Amino acid sequence: MSVAALCRRLQPQVSARTAAGFAEVVRRLGAPLQVAVAGRIKSGKSTLVNALIGRRVAPTDVGECTRLVTRFQYGTVDRIEVVFRNGRKQVLPFAPDGSIPADLGLDIAAVSHLEAYLTSAVLQGMTVIDTPGLGSLDAASVSRTEELLGAAKQDQGSDELDDTSRNAVAGAEAVLYVVTQGVRADDHQALAAFTAATASREAGPVNAIAVLNKADTIAPESVEGAGDDVWKAATILAEKQAALLKPRVADVLPVIGLLAETAESGQFTSADAEALRRLAALDEATLETMLMAADIFTGWECDVPAGTRLRLLEKLDLHGVRRALDAIRADPDIPAGSLRRILLDASGLAAVRARLNVVFAARADGIKAAAALASVTALAHASGDPAERQRVHDAIEVLLARPEAHQLRLLEALTLVAGGAVDLPEDLAEEVLRVGSNADLDAQLGLPGGTRAELAAHALERAGWWRSFASFGATPAQSRVAHVVHRAYFLIWQQLRENRG
Repeated sequence: MSVAALCRRLQPQVSARTAAGFAEVVRRLGAPLQVAVAGRIKSGKSTLVNALIGRRVAPTDVGECTRLVTRFQYGTVDRIEVVFRNGRKQVLPFAPDGSIPADLGLDIAAVSHLEAYLTSAVLQGMTVIDTPGLGSLDAASVSRTEELLGAAKQDQGSDELDDTSRNAVAGAEAVLYVVTQGVRADDHQALAAFTAATASREAGPVNAIAVLNKADTIAPESVEGAGDDVWKAATILAEKQAALLKPRVADVLPVIGLLAETAESGQFTSADAEALRRLAALDEATLETMLMAADIFTGWECDVPAGTRLRLLEKLDLHGVRRALDAIRADPDIPAGSLRRILLDASGLAAVRARLNVVFAARADGIKAAAALASVTALAHASGDPAERQRVHDAIEVLLARPEAHQLRLLEALTLVAGGAVDLPEDLAEEVLRVGSNADLDAQLGLPGGTRAELAAHALERAGWWRSFASFGATPAQSRVAHVVHRAYFLIWQQLRENRG
């Protein structure tokens, strides 16, 4: 990779401290894309992490572990490593149920973060970082979170993170931000603070998406146009939240994290399916009454033991139980495996995974390279040596001038527009975000379902328009962005021409 080559070439020409930072940048470039899951306390972050990994390993109840950063990465042997602030490491066993122990029995103040190594295929291509919840009422957790997010200054007055915290969090190149029904006014600031620490960049649609978790708790009657459809209500609300959080995130997608975790991590068993069948055999009036509220569902007198119903509620919540009962009524002989797949489909996890693939995985190299360049620039500026800073700056400019570095230029332009550093009319800003935030050609061009000929013609037309805009009427800053967008359209047109037939 050209960024890695740049780092290696510059190492002998910079200070030992900067060279060590460059070595860490090179190491990250060769590692899987690191996605940090952020959000407020009680937003269901850890439940979503478990669903993404496909194992119930992150503790979801409040405990010592939920106050720490935990990095889930691929390993040939399952193990937990506690990383202390002084760099020492200690291996801990998993709890009997296969999760990280909620309480570690250690001095939490001395712990930097946890490293969990799992033999999960998902983690071969993506490291998932579970973070402390923002807005915790625990003062120590607030302090640790602010420090890890880079919001707190160090004693020396530097705005850099300490080494262990930097290794724990700052390596993340992308952010999955979890919200629930209410997007607060300061979610913008929280998201910006988190992404500034994770990638040394402002949040942008190229490296951040959000999910509306606990979508099943939304009352359809509270959302105009939803009727009595819970999922439609969640979809409408997610679209509204996307408008509030843009341009900091590419999209907001509804998801039911609990249902996803249960279905994806093997928690839904044949015994659960059998209990649901017994419930489905009850008369409809009784069932409708039981499904009105959780306490009625567990307290009602019926043949299915209350403890069994409580277990179903903990795994599926009322919405999941209702979906399962509907499926059984439609097909009384439905196997447990098919029932699990229906619950998984109802969770919305597939759409989240697909969006992760489009926004993150498909352009992982570009995201990592852009984050790496931001880190290289930050390291040079922190050196305090003007000559070293200029040397690194010149080398980066040479790299970005190469044709193969166009993707980095596009990411840079996207960040400038999304962050407000370059002001464009709203329609042009939206176009830049669309071209830079999508991996699929028809989505980039805003022509879903268009024929190859239509896409090619549109790409060529827009390439010409942006070239004219760059030359006539644009400010110098706008012109720089316009030239990048022009080239993006031209390369799309070229790609469509080469692949025709």
